[in-house]
Amino acid sequence: MSTSLVESPFLNRELSLLKFNERVLAMAEHPQVPLLERLRYVCIVSSNLDEFFEIRMSSLKEQLRQNPTLHGDDGRTPGEAFDRVQNHAHKLVERQYSLLNDEILPRLDAEGIALLHASEWNPEQQQWAHEVFKRDVMPLLTPIGLDPAHPFPRVYNKSLNFIVALSGVDAYGRQASIAIVQAPRALPRLIKMPVKLSGKPEGYVLLTSLMRAFVGELFPGLEMLGCYQWRVTRNSDLFVDEEEVTNLRQALQGELSQRNFGAAVRLEIDRLTPADLETYLQNEFSLAPEDTYRVNGPVNLSRLMQLCNDETRPDLLFEPYHGSMPSPFDRVSDKPAELFAAVAKADQLLHHPYQSFQPVIDFLTAAALDPDVMAIKQTIYRTGEDSELMQILLAAARAGKEVTVVVELMARFDEQTNINWAARLEEVGAHVVYGVVAHKTHAKMALVLRREKGKLRRYAHLGTGNYHPRTARLYTDFGLLTADPRLCEDMDKVFAQLTGLGARRTLKSLLQSPFTMHETMIGLIQAEIRAAKAGRRARIMAKMNSLLEKQIIAELYKASQAGVKVDLLVRGVCALRAGVPGLSENIRVRSIIGRFLEHSRVFYFYADGEEPVYLSSADWMDRNFFRRVEVAFPVTDKALKKRVIDEAFTFALRDNQLAWEQQTDGTYTRVRNRRAPFNLHEFLMERLG
Repeated sequence: MSTSLVESPFLNRELSLLKFNERVLAMAEHPQVPLLERLRYVCIVSSNLDEFFEIRMSSLKEQLRQNPTLHGDDGRTPGEAFDRVQNHAHKLVERQYSLLNDEILPRLDAEGIALLHASEWNPEQQQWAHEVFKRDVMPLLTPIGLDPAHPFPRVYNKSLNFIVALSGVDAYGRQASIAIVQAPRALPRLIKMPVKLSGKPEGYVLLTSLMRAFVGELFPGLEMLGCYQWRVTRNSDLFVDEEEVTNLRQALQGELSQRNFGAAVRLEIDRLTPADLETYLQNEFSLAPEDTYRVNGPVNLSRLMQLCNDETRPDLLFEPYHGSMPSPFDRVSDKPAELFAAVAKADQLLHHPYQSFQPVIDFLTAAALDPDVMAIKQTIYRTGEDSELMQILLAAARAGKEVTVVVELMARFDEQTNINWAARLEEVGAHVVYGVVAHKTHAKMALVLRREKGKLRRYAHLGTGNYHPRTARLYTDFGLLTADPRLCEDMDKVFAQLTGLGARRTLKSLLQSPFTMHETMIGLIQAEIRAAKAGRRARIMAKMNSLLEKQIIAELYKASQAGVKVDLLVRGVCALRAGVPGLSENIRVRSIIGRFLEHSRVFYFYADGEEPVYLSSADWMDRNFFRRVEVAFPVTDKALKKRVIDEAFTFALRDNQLAWEQQTDGTYTRVRNRRAPFNLHEFLMERLG
């Protein structure tokens, strides 16, 4: 390693993301995690890696093509970074499949949940499988024999395909060699075998097993030499020049249709695929051997998630948990006037999923039903295809209320869902806007205007996570229901900026990207540095998903050097290098990986005892500070502030079961100490549930 790499104060983004997935896979390796949940973590890693290649690896390849000599923040050229990332990714995939085949699947088989491979079928099972293939699979297949009249088919991103090696002469005298068979997306990847045949309560056959066993029937008169599964992953980043289009929704729909046919970045093939067929596929997609992943099992492990949702085996799953309905919402959920009165009386803090997301639904339902509510304004980033919340907004618009929804059309991989909701909202008369050109609207805000005693009063919800009831059961996020006039007035100003035109507005309480959030965070860090240098107490704690912004990192290094104690809880990517003597010895970086996905963003500064605490939807990344519309909102109520500090930091820093600590080289080790075992998620489930 060169001197420049040793001295670089920044860690590589892609490597850091792969290390996060290593920590997720470690949950699948943990023997105390229920067996089907262990399989779920394997599937999550597979899904994460898909997105990693679609976005991050494709970006790295683009850098390699355009600026091959340009050194990144970590001191490496794109080529050096690419080689290290590919090496780590290959090792991670090997570890993933070894765990699946050597431990998880055998244990599932012992529990009566089995994948029945063709080599193991008895005659009765063989007959059943053949009938299923002829009845349900074969009619949907279109084999394509490759010759000058039949070029290589256009292959959909991450679709399941088979390359078939053939020998012989067909009816037209053509010499058979290679054929491609694409598995229709409508076909299930797992097919349940009847219990009386499988001898297992849950016996399944993979579609790949059916294809291997019977695909030769698609080529009568020819000899099938082999059938091998494969899939290709493509660049899925969208490019829409928002400044050059007159209708963003229309332009985005046109781009979405091409997303699944972007440049290839990864080839996954069956480990038994002959070398000549591997080379053939590599040449077809302009991929190199290092882009090719030979796997021992399904090329898309995410499809095994179907097994994890088997509710007939609760003994192999986490014990069901339903967030509690906190006071006062347990008493006023069906009484709109009382709900608004409770929020008017005091700010209400929610911590999901330990506490139910239902109060947020009830808040918006009350707004839709209450005749005194005049208007509802809301941002939508991700919400799901069957969103109860969106149905509420539709009902409010139908009821004649002024409904304004800022829908972010560029929410990655949710673009089509958001386009569909935008169209439905417009049909019922809601005002739908798409935010600001070149700035994604990522802030999580809902504002309600209610007429009380002849005047309009504002009520609001602000959150760190999406308005998505399903993910609210899996992601840890804070939410605040409030009638604070300063916060609500600020929100009104932000909505005015998003829907209209005008000069930058001065906000009293909210921090806003791309205007004040970055400079305020820098200022708060610098104030702690001055306090430490003056001999006063100084402390910084921050919790987020990702930490990448260079100026923030540079100021945190200065804070460490000034003697400020800095605790960072960064779930995923972290470019900051912790614990380096003379640079960051006072900085500790931890990552919590457990039953729930850590998702909230919380920022704490001692500030000579004032202890400002901000909650936000924004990570400390360039995009969140400069290319998105984000807000950070203060928690001012003393009791609620203490709750946030305890639940976000105090208990997390006590965890010695789910926590990992970053080492100076960017690797992570499990936190283990002699204290009594402390599991953050279990503790908060018991404390708040």
